[in-house]
Amino acid sequence: MKKALTIAAAILCTASGVMADIQASPGSTYTSTRKLGRALSNIIYGVVEIPEQVVRKNEEHGRKAASTYGVADGTRRAFKRLGYGFYELFTFHCPTYHGTFKPPYERCGEDHRIEMNPSDGLSEFPPSLGAEAFIYSRVQKF
Repeated sequence: MKKALTIAAAILCTASGVMADIQASPGSTYTSTRKLGRALSNIIYGVVEIPEQVVRKNEEHGRKAASTYGVADGTRRAFKRLGYGFYELFTFHCPTYHGTFKPPYERCGEDHRIEMNPSDGLSEFPPSLGAEAFIYSRVQKF
């Protein structure tokens, strides 16, 4: 009896500390405040797409492509971010996308807003620093 009571007490004490894996649903992180912040950042920092695309096109295709295609693509992306920014600024107080405050953008890579590059990752994240940032590295071949 004493052994059964000890086991029951151990199970009860152990189970009382167990909590659910997800305390809040993922949709609860998308609030109207986050939507307003996203709108303001798109409006303010949308112009940064022009020099960003010039640098990227210079790395990928060279100087001539950077001065023509980079400027054109950067301007297109800047206007797109500006449009999304004003759209979210005017609708930040009401849920618009499937009854949530999630961004109404398409999936990754489909609308060319966020590009997926297997070697560098998503384009929305900053580049990694350190040894992984170097293009050339010393590799031992067998």
